[in-house]
Amino acid sequence: MRSSKFSRAELAVVKQAALVWGDAGLVAGVDEAGRGPLAGPVVAAAVILDDLQPIRGLADSKVLTARRREKLFDEIRAKALCCSIAQASVEEIEQINILQATLLAMRRAVEGLRLKPNLVLVDGNRLPLLPMRAQAIVKGDALVAAISAASILAKVQRDRWCVELDQQYPQYGFARHKGYGTVEHLAALRLHGACPQHRKTFRPVAEVL
Repeated sequence: MRSSKFSRAELAVVKQAALVWGDAGLVAGVDEAGRGPLAGPVVAAAVILDDLQPIRGLADSKVLTARRREKLFDEIRAKALCCSIAQASVEEIEQINILQATLLAMRRAVEGLRLKPNLVLVDGNRLPLLPMRAQAIVKGDALVAAISAASILAKVQRDRWCVELDQQYPQYGFARHKGYGTVEHLAALRLHGACPQHRKTFRPVAEVL
């Protein structure tokens, strides 16, 4: 006979399931992409899923292939009750720091929803300032479908932005590393200096200025 004790992951799933199912009204999932890169905006998305149009294969965007994310991006946009994508710019990141810029982008994403959620579930351990109830969920992008959907929208949107930036500044290789501090990116920074979309308050960029 199995022990009645749950693992930490199981307890998290049970807790969040009870939170969602026991709450009347619309529930939005929120996640971001782009906190760690050395360039570009931080992007956030908010999604309210439609129970009558389930989407198979939702998961943390980091465990999905780029091709799978692209397909799910279109399916989420087509089937969700509503969704919103927002960002905080490089200038805002430099002015208020990356954490506050991330929370700002998340708040903008929620505000952009055409339907007002009764509850907002946010990936991570920090919450943006919102006028409705909200709950932070560590590793929520792997536990809550709406957060998984938001993580996919944010990741794909930011990756597409990096591909466009690569056309403007091909010497940095943005289409390949998406702005992260890879060996290739750091070498390009040392050789070419920083472009206007680099985050000058991030140490690897500041060191070459």
